[in-house]
Amino acid sequence: MSYDLAVWEGERPADDKTAGQVFSDLYDRYLDGEDLNSPSELIAAYVTALLERWCDTTEDEEGTSPWSVGPLISGASGPLIYFGMGWSRAEEASAYAAHLADKMGLICFDVQQDRLRP
Repeated sequence: MSYDLAVWEGERPADDKTAGQVFSDLYDRYLDGEDLNSPSELIAAYVTALLERWCDTTEDEEGTSPWSVGPLISGASGPLIYFGMGWSRAEEASAYAAHLADKMGLICFDVQQDRLRP
């Protein structure tokens, strides 16, 4: 089991309920199917920045990566990335991921709690 976040480009939704609807629509459009789009430049840059902090799980020889699947970019399509972290590292990694998203002008959504991350 993993702790999942969704990060996307766009206007910040007014509230958590609206964010959940936006996430669901984006997921259906960009990730729910076999034909994925290339990630947008901003989402690709976001993933690159995450991987500068912690290596991809596919390259993790020391067991230090928080990502639950790899390559991390495989969860990205168009303006959206959906990715998971192992529970043991989720607090630290999700806080960093949310902060980085905010810094890059992206929206971060906590999928488990159906709420926007500050």
